Amino acid sequence: MTESPQQKLHVAFASAEAAPFVKTGGLGDVAGSLPQALKAAGAEVVVLVPKYDTIAQEYKDRMEHLCDFYVPLGWRNEYCGIERLNHLGVDYLFIDNERYFSRGYPYGFFDDGERFAFFSKAIVETLQYLPGVLNGFTCDVLHCNDWHTAMAPVFLREFYQASPFYQSIKTVFSIHNIAFQGQYSAKVLNDILGLAHIPAAAFQLTCGPDAVNYMQGALNYTDAITTVSPTYAEEIKTGEFGEGLDGILRRRAPILQGIVNGIDTVGFDPATDQRIPAQFTASDRSGKAVCKARLQEELGLEVRDDRPLMVMVTRLTRQKGMDLVTYALDRILSGGVQVAVLGTGDTDYENALRYFEGKYPGTMAARIQFDPALSQRMYAGADLFLMPSLFEPCGLSQMIAMRYGTLPIVRETGGLKDTVAPYNQFTGEGTGFSFANFNGDEMADTVFRAAHLFWDDRAAFNKLVDNAMAADFSWTRSADVYMSMYHNLRPDIPLPQSETEAAPTEEVKPTKEAQPAEPEIAPVDEPAATPVKKPATSTTKVVPKATRRGKRK
Repeated sequence: MTESPQQKLHVAFASAEAAPFVKTGGLGDVAGSLPQALKAAGAEVVVLVPKYDTIAQEYKDRMEHLCDFYVPLGWRNEYCGIERLNHLGVDYLFIDNERYFSRGYPYGFFDDGERFAFFSKAIVETLQYLPGVLNGFTCDVLHCNDWHTAMAPVFLREFYQASPFYQSIKTVFSIHNIAFQGQYSAKVLNDILGLAHIPAAAFQLTCGPDAVNYMQGALNYTDAITTVSPTYAEEIKTGEFGEGLDGILRRRAPILQGIVNGIDTVGFDPATDQRIPAQFTASDRSGKAVCKARLQEELGLEVRDDRPLMVMVTRLTRQKGMDLVTYALDRILSGGVQVAVLGTGDTDYENALRYFEGKYPGTMAARIQFDPALSQRMYAGADLFLMPSLFEPCGLSQMIAMRYGTLPIVRETGGLKDTVAPYNQFTGEGTGFSFANFNGDEMADTVFRAAHLFWDDRAAFNKLVDNAMAADFSWTRSADVYMSMYHNLRPDIPLPQSETEAAPTEEVKPTKEAQPAEPEIAPVDEPAATPVKKPATSTTKVVPKATRRGKRK
Protein backbone atom coordinates (compact mmCIF):
# COMPACT_ATOMS: atom_id res chain seq x y z
CA MET A 1 0.00 0.00 0.00
CA THR A 2 1.40 3.38 -1.01
CA GLU A 3 1.84 5.91 1.77
CA SER A 4 0.09 9.23 1.41
CA PRO A 5 2.48 12.17 1.01
CA GLN A 6 1.76 13.54 4.48
CA GLN A 7 2.76 10.24 6.07
CA LYS A 8 6.29 10.61 4.74
CA LEU A 9 8.99 12.55 6.53
CA HIS A 10 9.98 15.59 4.47
CA VAL A 11 13.67 16.48 4.82
CA ALA A 12 15.40 19.55 3.41
CA PHE A 13 19.12 18.79 3.23
CA ALA A 14 21.33 21.87 2.91
CA SER A 15 24.99 21.80 1.90
CA ALA A 16 27.53 24.12 0.30
CA GLU A 17 28.50 21.35 -2.13
CA ALA A 18 27.09 18.11 -3.50
CA ALA A 19 28.60 15.59 -5.88
CA PRO A 20 28.47 15.35 -8.84
CA PHE A 21 27.64 19.04 -9.26
CA VAL A 22 30.35 20.56 -7.08
CA LYS A 23 32.79 18.80 -4.78
CA THR A 24 35.95 19.89 -2.98
CA GLY A 25 36.00 17.22 -0.26
CA GLY A 26 34.06 14.70 1.76
CA LEU A 27 31.11 17.03 2.33
CA GLY A 28 30.31 16.83 -1.37
CA ASP A 29 30.30 13.03 -1.23
CA VAL A 30 27.91 13.02 1.73
CA ALA A 31 25.47 15.46 0.12
CA GLY A 32 25.61 13.46 -3.10
CA SER A 33 24.94 10.05 -1.52
CA LEU A 34 23.10 10.36 1.80
CA PRO A 35 19.95 12.01 0.37
CA GLN A 36 19.51 9.11 -2.06
CA ALA A 37 19.83 6.64 0.81
CA LEU A 38 17.30 8.64 2.86
CA LYS A 39 14.87 8.54 -0.03
CA ALA A 40 15.35 4.79 -0.34
CA ALA A 41 14.65 4.56 3.41
CA GLY A 42 11.27 6.21 2.94
CA ALA A 43 11.83 9.97 3.31
CA GLU A 44 10.95 12.72 0.85
CA VAL A 45 14.20 14.66 0.39
CA VAL A 46 15.25 17.86 -1.35
CA VAL A 47 18.84 19.09 -1.38
CA LEU A 48 19.61 22.83 -1.35
CA VAL A 49 22.94 23.85 -2.91
CA PRO A 50 24.35 27.13 -4.26
CA LYS A 51 24.24 27.42 -8.04
CA TYR A 52 27.95 27.97 -8.64
CA ASP A 53 29.09 29.00 -12.09
CA THR A 54 31.49 26.03 -12.04
CA ILE A 55 28.64 23.50 -12.28
CA ALA A 56 28.94 21.63 -15.57
CA GLN A 57 26.80 22.99 -18.41
CA GLU A 58 25.17 19.60 -18.93
CA TYR A 59 23.58 19.95 -15.50
CA LYS A 60 22.66 23.61 -15.96
CA ASP A 61 20.86 22.76 -19.19
CA ARG A 62 18.61 20.34 -17.30
CA MET A 63 17.64 22.79 -14.56
CA GLU A 64 14.06 24.03 -14.31
CA HIS A 65 13.29 27.48 -12.91
CA LEU A 66 10.76 27.15 -10.06
CA CYS A 67 10.48 30.63 -8.58
CA ASP A 68 12.40 33.73 -7.53
CA PHE A 69 12.13 36.25 -4.72
CA TYR A 70 14.19 38.64 -2.63
CA VAL A 71 15.93 37.57 0.58
CA PRO A 72 16.28 40.12 3.42
CA LEU A 73 19.88 40.22 4.61
CA GLY A 74 20.71 42.92 7.11
CA TRP A 75 19.83 46.23 5.44
CA ARG A 76 19.75 44.74 1.93
CA ASN A 77 17.36 42.61 -0.11
CA GLU A 78 19.11 40.14 -2.39
CA TYR A 79 17.73 38.31 -5.41
CA CYS A 80 17.29 34.54 -5.06
CA GLY A 81 16.24 32.17 -7.82
CA ILE A 82 15.42 28.49 -7.29
CA GLU A 83 16.42 26.05 -10.02
CA ARG A 84 15.37 22.39 -9.81
CA LEU A 85 17.20 19.35 -11.17
CA ASN A 86 16.15 15.77 -10.46
CA HIS A 87 19.22 13.55 -10.16
CA LEU A 88 18.87 9.83 -9.44
CA GLY A 89 15.38 10.37 -8.05
CA VAL A 90 16.28 13.24 -5.70
CA ASP A 91 15.33 16.88 -6.31
CA TYR A 92 18.33 19.22 -6.05
CA LEU A 93 17.35 22.87 -5.60
CA PHE A 94 20.04 25.34 -6.64
CA ILE A 95 20.08 28.76 -4.97
CA ASP A 96 20.81 31.21 -7.76
CA ASN A 97 22.52 34.55 -7.17
CA GLU A 98 25.26 35.47 -9.61
CA ARG A 99 26.86 38.12 -7.41
CA TYR A 100 27.56 35.60 -4.67
CA PHE A 101 28.10 32.35 -6.53
CA SER A 102 29.72 33.23 -9.87
CA ARG A 103 33.27 33.29 -8.53
CA GLY A 104 35.01 30.36 -10.26
CA TYR A 105 35.40 28.44 -6.96
CA PRO A 106 33.09 27.81 -4.00
CA TYR A 107 35.25 29.18 -1.16
CA GLY A 108 38.09 31.46 -0.19
CA PHE A 109 36.69 34.94 -0.81
CA PHE A 110 36.83 38.03 1.41
CA ASP A 111 33.04 38.13 1.68
CA ASP A 112 32.42 34.44 2.40
CA GLY A 113 30.72 35.48 5.64
CA GLU A 114 28.14 37.46 3.64
CA ARG A 115 27.87 34.85 0.85
CA PHE A 116 27.00 31.98 3.17
CA ALA A 117 24.85 34.10 5.46
CA PHE A 118 22.82 34.79 2.32
CA PHE A 119 22.79 31.08 1.48
CA SER A 120 21.58 30.23 5.00
CA LYS A 121 18.84 32.87 4.89
CA ALA A 122 17.83 31.77 1.39
CA ILE A 123 17.50 28.17 2.60
CA VAL A 124 14.96 29.19 5.25
CA GLU A 125 13.08 31.54 2.92
CA THR A 126 12.87 28.85 0.21
CA LEU A 127 11.01 26.43 2.46
CA GLN A 128 7.80 28.49 2.42
CA TYR A 129 7.61 28.39 -1.39
CA LEU A 130 8.12 24.64 -1.82
CA PRO A 131 4.51 23.55 -1.12
CA GLY A 132 3.37 25.64 -4.07
CA VAL A 133 6.14 24.90 -6.57
CA LEU A 134 7.36 21.41 -5.62
CA ASN A 135 4.34 19.13 -5.42
CA GLY A 136 3.26 20.09 -1.93
CA PHE A 137 6.63 19.53 -0.24
CA THR A 138 6.33 20.82 3.34
CA CYS A 139 9.54 20.60 5.35
CA ASP A 140 9.53 18.61 8.60
CA VAL A 141 13.30 18.52 9.26
CA LEU A 142 15.94 20.96 8.04
CA HIS A 143 19.34 19.22 7.99
CA CYS A 144 22.29 21.65 7.72
CA ASN A 145 25.94 20.75 7.16
CA ASP A 146 29.10 22.56 8.30
CA TRP A 147 29.55 26.28 8.86
CA HIS A 148 28.31 27.37 5.42
CA THR A 149 24.72 26.56 6.45
CA ALA A 150 25.17 27.12 10.18
CA MET A 151 23.18 30.35 10.32
CA ALA A 152 20.04 28.67 9.00
CA PRO A 153 18.98 27.25 12.41
CA VAL A 154 19.68 30.66 13.97
CA PHE A 155 17.65 32.56 11.37
CA LEU A 156 14.84 30.01 11.59
CA ARG A 157 14.52 30.42 15.35
CA GLU A 158 14.90 34.21 15.55
CA PHE A 159 13.03 35.42 12.46
CA TYR A 160 10.64 32.71 11.31
CA GLN A 161 9.55 30.17 13.90
CA ALA A 162 6.81 32.38 15.33
CA SER A 163 4.99 31.87 12.03
CA PRO A 164 2.63 28.86 11.92
CA PHE A 165 4.28 27.61 8.73
CA TYR A 166 7.69 27.25 10.41
CA GLN A 167 6.68 26.30 13.97
CA SER A 168 6.95 22.53 13.58
CA ILE A 169 10.22 22.45 11.59
CA LYS A 170 13.07 20.79 13.51
CA THR A 171 16.75 21.31 12.72
CA VAL A 172 19.76 19.03 12.57
CA PHE A 173 23.34 20.31 12.27
CA SER A 174 26.14 18.01 11.11
CA ILE A 175 29.81 18.70 11.82
CA HIS A 176 32.07 17.33 9.10
CA ASN A 177 35.19 19.27 10.06
CA ILE A 178 35.12 21.32 13.24
CA ALA A 179 38.33 23.13 12.30
CA PHE A 180 36.37 25.34 9.88
CA GLN A 181 33.78 27.33 11.81
CA GLY A 182 33.07 30.58 9.94
CA GLN A 183 34.49 33.24 12.27
CA TYR A 184 34.04 36.89 11.33
CA SER A 185 34.12 40.39 12.78
CA ALA A 186 31.30 41.24 15.17
CA LYS A 187 30.27 43.94 12.68
CA VAL A 188 28.42 41.27 10.69
CA LEU A 189 25.87 40.97 13.52
CA ASN A 190 24.20 44.19 12.37
CA ASP A 191 25.38 44.70 8.81
CA ILE A 192 24.75 41.18 7.47
CA LEU A 193 22.98 39.01 10.03
CA GLY A 194 20.56 41.61 11.37
CA LEU A 195 20.86 40.16 14.87
CA ALA A 196 22.58 42.97 16.77
CA HIS A 197 19.25 44.08 18.27
CA ILE A 198 18.61 40.61 19.71
CA PRO A 199 20.93 40.30 22.76
CA ALA A 200 20.40 36.57 23.25
CA ALA A 201 21.31 35.81 19.65
CA ALA A 202 24.34 38.10 19.71
CA PHE A 203 25.54 36.43 22.91
CA GLN A 204 25.23 32.91 21.51
CA LEU A 205 27.15 33.85 18.36
CA THR A 206 29.94 35.82 20.03
CA CYS A 207 33.24 33.96 20.41
CA GLY A 208 35.62 36.76 21.40
CA PRO A 209 35.95 40.48 22.05
CA ASP A 210 35.17 41.34 18.43
CA ALA A 211 34.22 38.09 16.67
CA VAL A 212 31.23 35.91 15.91
CA ASN A 213 31.22 32.23 15.07
CA TYR A 214 28.60 30.82 12.69
CA MET A 215 29.12 27.19 13.75
CA GLN A 216 28.84 28.17 17.41
CA GLY A 217 25.49 29.71 16.60
CA ALA A 218 24.24 26.49 15.00
CA LEU A 219 25.40 24.38 17.94
CA ASN A 220 23.49 26.64 20.34
CA TYR A 221 20.29 26.78 18.30
CA THR A 222 19.85 23.41 16.57
CA ASP A 223 17.60 20.62 17.85
CA ALA A 224 20.11 17.82 17.14
CA ILE A 225 23.83 17.64 16.41
CA THR A 226 25.60 14.90 14.49
CA THR A 227 29.14 14.28 13.42
CA VAL A 228 30.66 11.67 11.17
CA SER A 229 31.75 8.97 13.62
CA PRO A 230 31.07 7.97 17.24
CA THR A 231 34.71 8.33 18.31
CA TYR A 232 34.98 11.78 16.75
CA ALA A 233 31.79 12.76 18.60
CA GLU A 234 33.62 11.96 21.84
CA GLU A 235 36.89 13.57 20.74
CA ILE A 236 35.38 16.95 19.89
CA LYS A 237 34.09 17.26 23.45
CA THR A 238 37.72 17.57 24.57
CA GLY A 239 40.01 20.58 24.44
CA GLU A 240 42.44 18.72 22.17
CA PHE A 241 39.97 18.21 19.34
CA GLY A 242 37.12 20.65 20.06
CA GLU A 243 38.74 23.72 18.46
CA GLY A 244 37.30 25.97 21.14
CA LEU A 245 33.77 24.57 20.89
CA ASP A 246 34.29 21.66 23.29
CA GLY A 247 32.48 23.44 26.14
CA ILE A 248 29.31 23.90 24.09
CA LEU A 249 29.51 20.32 22.84
CA ARG A 250 29.86 18.98 26.37
CA ARG A 251 26.86 21.04 27.41
CA ARG A 252 24.84 19.78 24.44
CA ALA A 253 26.13 16.20 24.68
CA PRO A 254 22.61 14.73 25.09
CA ILE A 255 21.74 15.78 21.53
CA LEU A 256 25.16 14.97 20.01
CA GLN A 257 25.42 11.72 18.03
CA GLY A 258 28.17 10.21 15.88
CA ILE A 259 27.03 8.44 12.71
CA VAL A 260 29.61 6.81 10.44
CA ASN A 261 29.51 7.91 6.81
CA GLY A 262 29.02 5.37 4.08
CA ILE A 263 30.62 5.01 0.67
CA ASP A 264 29.21 4.51 -2.81
CA THR A 265 29.28 0.71 -2.92
CA VAL A 266 28.13 0.71 -6.55
CA GLY A 267 30.83 3.07 -7.77
CA PHE A 268 33.47 1.37 -5.63
CA ASP A 269 32.91 -2.25 -6.64
CA PRO A 270 35.93 -4.31 -7.77
CA ALA A 271 33.60 -6.74 -9.53
CA THR A 272 32.41 -4.09 -12.00
CA ASP A 273 34.98 -1.27 -11.81
CA GLN A 274 36.23 -0.59 -15.34
CA ARG A 275 38.92 1.79 -14.06
CA ILE A 276 41.12 -1.06 -12.81
CA PRO A 277 43.11 -3.52 -14.95
CA ALA A 278 41.15 -6.61 -13.87
CA GLN A 279 37.90 -7.09 -11.98
CA PHE A 280 37.68 -9.43 -8.99
CA THR A 281 35.39 -10.54 -6.17
CA ALA A 282 35.89 -11.79 -2.62
CA SER A 283 35.46 -15.38 -3.80
CA ASP A 284 37.78 -15.01 -6.81
CA ARG A 285 40.64 -12.59 -6.21
CA SER A 286 42.79 -13.64 -9.17
CA GLY A 287 42.08 -10.25 -10.71
CA LYS A 288 43.62 -8.52 -7.68
CA ALA A 289 46.95 -10.25 -8.36
CA VAL A 290 46.80 -8.85 -11.89
CA CYS A 291 46.06 -5.38 -10.51
CA LYS A 292 49.06 -5.60 -8.18
CA ALA A 293 51.48 -6.66 -10.92
CA ARG A 294 50.22 -3.93 -13.27
CA LEU A 295 50.49 -1.31 -10.53
CA GLN A 296 54.04 -2.32 -9.63
CA GLU A 297 54.99 -2.10 -13.29
CA GLU A 298 53.28 1.27 -13.74
CA LEU A 299 55.02 2.77 -10.69
CA GLY A 300 58.47 1.41 -11.53
CA LEU A 301 58.51 -1.03 -8.61
CA GLU A 302 59.88 -4.56 -8.73
CA VAL A 303 57.11 -6.84 -9.94
CA ARG A 304 57.09 -9.34 -7.08
CA ASP A 305 54.10 -11.02 -5.50
CA ASP A 306 56.15 -12.02 -2.44
CA ARG A 307 56.65 -8.42 -1.30
CA PRO A 308 53.79 -6.56 0.41
CA LEU A 309 52.84 -3.36 -1.39
CA MET A 310 51.65 -0.58 0.93
CA VAL A 311 50.11 2.58 -0.53
CA MET A 312 48.86 5.97 0.61
CA VAL A 313 46.37 8.18 -1.26
CA THR A 314 46.31 11.36 0.76
CA ARG A 315 47.00 15.04 1.22
CA LEU A 316 50.60 15.46 2.29
CA THR A 317 49.97 17.28 5.57
CA ARG A 318 50.75 16.78 9.24
CA GLN A 319 47.09 16.00 9.93
CA LYS A 320 47.41 12.98 7.65
CA GLY A 321 50.37 11.65 9.63
CA MET A 322 53.14 12.61 7.24
CA ASP A 323 55.52 13.36 10.13
CA LEU A 324 55.30 9.71 11.13
CA VAL A 325 55.68 8.52 7.56
CA THR A 326 58.84 10.49 6.79
CA TYR A 327 60.31 9.44 10.15
CA ALA A 328 59.70 5.72 9.60
CA LEU A 329 60.16 5.29 5.84
CA ASP A 330 63.85 4.33 6.04
CA ARG A 331 63.08 1.50 8.40
CA ILE A 332 60.02 0.33 6.44
CA LEU A 333 61.66 0.40 3.01
CA SER A 334 64.88 -1.26 4.16
CA GLY A 335 62.74 -3.98 5.78
CA GLY A 336 61.36 -5.24 2.49
CA VAL A 337 58.01 -3.44 2.22
CA GLN A 338 57.23 -1.67 -1.04
CA VAL A 339 55.65 1.78 -0.61
CA ALA A 340 53.78 4.01 -3.06
CA VAL A 341 52.37 7.43 -2.17
CA LEU A 342 49.97 9.52 -4.28
CA GLY A 343 49.11 13.07 -3.30
CA THR A 344 50.11 16.70 -3.03
CA GLY A 345 50.60 19.02 -0.08
CA ASP A 346 53.35 20.61 1.96
CA THR A 347 56.59 21.08 0.02
CA ASP A 348 58.75 19.55 2.75
CA TYR A 349 56.82 16.30 2.62
CA GLU A 350 56.82 16.24 -1.18
CA ASN A 351 60.60 16.66 -1.25
CA ALA A 352 61.09 14.00 1.43
CA LEU A 353 59.11 11.48 -0.61
CA ARG A 354 61.15 12.28 -3.73
CA TYR A 355 64.31 11.71 -1.70
CA PHE A 356 63.18 8.25 -0.58
CA GLU A 357 62.13 7.37 -4.12
CA GLY A 358 65.68 8.11 -5.27
CA LYS A 359 67.24 6.26 -2.37
CA TYR A 360 65.12 3.10 -2.79
CA PRO A 361 64.54 2.55 -6.54
CA GLY A 362 62.21 -0.33 -7.23
CA THR A 363 60.90 -0.22 -3.67
CA MET A 364 59.56 3.32 -3.26
CA ALA A 365 57.33 5.31 -5.64
CA ALA A 366 56.21 8.91 -5.08
CA ARG A 367 53.59 10.43 -7.35
CA ILE A 368 53.25 14.08 -6.35
CA GLN A 369 50.05 14.75 -8.24
CA PHE A 370 46.26 14.59 -8.13
CA ASP A 371 45.18 11.56 -10.15
CA PRO A 372 41.81 9.95 -9.34
CA ALA A 373 42.31 7.23 -11.96
CA LEU A 374 45.64 6.18 -10.45
CA SER A 375 44.11 6.23 -6.97
CA GLN A 376 41.58 3.59 -8.09
CA ARG A 377 44.36 1.37 -9.39
CA MET A 378 46.24 1.80 -6.11
CA TYR A 379 43.22 0.82 -4.03
CA ALA A 380 42.80 -2.30 -6.16
CA GLY A 381 46.45 -3.31 -6.55
CA ALA A 382 47.88 -2.81 -3.06
CA ASP A 383 48.08 -5.25 -0.16
CA LEU A 384 48.10 -2.60 2.58
CA PHE A 385 46.75 0.95 2.90
CA LEU A 386 48.45 3.29 5.38
CA MET A 387 46.38 6.00 7.11
CA PRO A 388 48.22 7.24 10.27
CA SER A 389 46.17 10.42 10.78
CA LEU A 390 46.68 12.78 13.69
CA PHE A 391 42.88 13.11 13.66
CA GLU A 392 40.27 11.88 11.19
CA PRO A 393 36.58 12.78 11.66
CA CYS A 394 35.47 9.81 9.56
CA GLY A 395 37.67 9.02 6.58
CA LEU A 396 36.54 7.33 3.39
CA SER A 397 39.80 5.94 2.04
CA GLN A 398 40.06 3.13 4.59
CA MET A 399 36.56 1.94 3.68
CA ILE A 400 37.27 2.09 -0.05
CA ALA A 401 40.52 0.16 0.51
CA MET A 402 38.67 -2.62 2.36
CA ARG A 403 36.10 -2.75 -0.43
CA TYR A 404 38.99 -3.60 -2.79
CA GLY A 405 40.59 -6.16 -0.46
CA THR A 406 43.40 -3.87 0.69
CA LEU A 407 43.94 -4.03 4.45
CA PRO A 408 44.14 -0.65 6.21
CA ILE A 409 46.80 0.25 8.76
CA VAL A 410 45.33 3.12 10.79
CA ARG A 411 45.81 5.14 13.92
CA GLU A 412 43.01 4.69 16.43
CA THR A 413 41.31 8.05 16.07
CA GLY A 414 37.90 9.26 14.90
CA GLY A 415 36.25 7.23 12.19
CA LEU A 416 39.37 5.13 11.65
CA LYS A 417 38.83 3.55 15.05
CA ASP A 418 35.14 3.00 14.35
CA THR A 419 35.50 1.39 10.92
CA VAL A 420 38.64 -0.76 11.18
CA ALA A 421 38.54 -3.78 13.50
CA PRO A 422 42.19 -4.51 14.47
CA TYR A 423 43.66 -7.95 13.77
CA ASN A 424 43.48 -10.34 16.72
CA GLN A 425 46.26 -12.88 16.44
CA PHE A 426 44.52 -15.27 18.83
CA THR A 427 41.15 -15.42 17.05
CA GLY A 428 42.27 -14.41 13.56
CA GLU A 429 39.47 -11.87 13.36
CA GLY A 430 39.71 -8.27 12.18
CA THR A 431 39.65 -6.15 9.05
CA GLY A 432 43.01 -4.41 9.34
CA PHE A 433 45.70 -3.22 11.74
CA SER A 434 45.81 -0.28 14.13
CA PHE A 435 48.05 1.54 16.60
CA ALA A 436 47.10 3.92 19.38
CA ASN A 437 49.70 6.67 19.75
CA PHE A 438 50.88 9.29 17.27
CA ASN A 439 54.34 7.75 17.21
CA GLY A 440 56.49 6.79 14.23
CA ASP A 441 58.05 3.72 15.82
CA GLU A 442 54.65 2.41 16.88
CA MET A 443 53.39 2.92 13.33
CA ALA A 444 56.41 1.10 11.86
CA ASP A 445 55.93 -1.80 14.30
CA THR A 446 52.34 -2.12 13.11
CA VAL A 447 53.43 -2.07 9.46
CA PHE A 448 55.85 -4.93 10.09
CA ARG A 449 53.20 -6.81 12.03
CA ALA A 450 51.06 -6.71 8.90
CA ALA A 451 54.04 -7.51 6.66
CA HIS A 452 55.07 -10.55 8.69
CA LEU A 453 51.53 -11.89 8.58
CA PHE A 454 51.72 -11.48 4.79
CA TRP A 455 55.05 -13.34 4.68
CA ASP A 456 54.56 -15.98 7.35
CA ASP A 457 50.84 -16.82 7.39
CA ARG A 458 49.21 -15.99 4.07
CA ALA A 459 46.08 -17.94 5.03
CA ALA A 460 45.51 -15.69 8.06
CA PHE A 461 46.24 -12.62 5.94
CA ASN A 462 43.72 -13.77 3.32
CA LYS A 463 41.10 -14.31 6.02
CA LEU A 464 41.44 -10.65 7.00
CA VAL A 465 40.99 -9.73 3.35
CA ASP A 466 37.81 -11.82 3.28
CA ASN A 467 36.54 -10.01 6.38
CA ALA A 468 37.38 -6.60 4.96
CA MET A 469 35.63 -7.23 1.64
CA ALA A 470 32.56 -8.54 3.47
CA ALA A 471 32.18 -5.41 5.61
CA ASP A 472 29.08 -3.34 4.88
CA PHE A 473 29.91 0.32 4.42
CA SER A 474 26.85 1.20 2.37
CA TRP A 475 24.89 4.37 3.03
CA THR A 476 21.87 2.22 3.94
CA ARG A 477 23.08 1.72 7.50
CA SER A 478 23.79 5.41 7.98
CA ALA A 479 20.43 6.40 6.49
CA ASP A 480 18.57 4.09 8.90
CA VAL A 481 20.15 5.86 11.87
CA TYR A 482 19.41 9.32 10.46
CA MET A 483 15.80 8.26 9.91
CA SER A 484 15.57 7.13 13.52
CA MET A 485 17.00 10.46 14.69
CA TYR A 486 14.57 12.43 12.49
CA HIS A 487 11.72 10.38 13.92
CA ASN A 488 12.84 11.25 17.46
CA LEU A 489 12.57 14.92 16.49
CA ARG A 490 9.22 14.46 14.76
CA PRO A 491 7.51 11.50 16.51
CA ASP A 492 4.19 12.64 15.03
CA ILE A 493 5.36 11.35 11.63
CA PRO A 494 5.65 7.53 11.59
CA LEU A 495 8.71 5.83 10.17
CA PRO A 496 8.24 3.50 7.20
CA GLN A 497 7.34 0.01 8.40
CA SER A 498 10.80 -1.44 7.75
CA GLU A 499 12.38 1.30 9.83
CA THR A 500 9.87 0.95 12.64
CA GLU A 501 10.54 -2.74 12.93
CA ALA A 502 14.30 -2.52 13.12
CA ALA A 503 15.55 1.02 13.54
CA PRO A 504 18.99 1.16 15.19
CA THR A 505 19.08 3.48 18.16
CA GLU A 506 22.69 3.77 19.18
CA GLU A 507 26.20 3.32 17.95
CA VAL A 508 28.01 0.09 18.64
CA LYS A 509 31.59 -0.83 17.95
CA PRO A 510 32.49 -3.02 14.94
CA THR A 511 31.80 -6.68 15.54
CA LYS A 512 34.26 -9.49 15.11
CA GLU A 513 32.99 -9.84 11.56
CA ALA A 514 34.03 -6.21 11.01
CA GLN A 515 30.64 -4.92 10.05
CA PRO A 516 30.35 -1.15 10.44
CA ALA A 517 28.63 -0.13 13.62
CA GLU A 518 24.88 -0.26 13.81
CA PRO A 519 25.35 3.29 14.81
CA GLU A 520 24.89 5.63 16.93
CA ILE A 521 28.59 9.15 12.34
CA ALA A 522 17.36 6.90 -6.53
CA PRO A 523 11.46 7.83 -8.19
CA VAL A 524 8.36 8.26 -5.92
CA ASP A 525 4.68 9.27 -5.87
CA GLU A 526 4.21 13.01 -6.22
CA PRO A 527 1.84 14.67 -3.75
CA ALA A 528 -0.62 17.29 -4.89
CA ALA A 529 0.36 20.93 -4.68
CA THR A 530 -0.93 23.02 -1.80
CA PRO A 531 -1.10 26.78 -1.39
CA VAL A 532 1.92 28.63 -0.04
CA LYS A 533 1.63 30.07 3.44
CA LYS A 534 3.57 33.27 3.94
CA PRO A 535 5.22 33.57 7.37
CA ALA A 536 4.01 36.65 9.16
CA THR A 537 7.55 37.77 9.91
CA SER A 538 8.90 37.36 6.37
CA THR A 539 9.62 40.40 4.22
CA THR A 540 10.21 38.32 1.10
CA LYS A 541 8.78 39.51 -2.17
CA VAL A 542 8.31 37.40 -5.28
CA VAL A 543 9.87 39.15 -8.27
CA PRO A 544 9.36 38.76 -12.00
CA LYS A 545 11.54 36.19 -13.73
CA ALA A 546 12.92 38.91 -16.00
CA THR A 547 15.03 40.28 -13.11
CA ARG A 548 16.93 37.01 -12.49
CA ARG A 549 20.44 38.49 -12.50
CA GLY A 550 21.40 38.49 -8.83
CA LYS A 551 20.65 42.17 -8.43
CA ARG A 552 20.41 43.86 -5.05
CA LYS A 553 17.19 45.67 -4.32
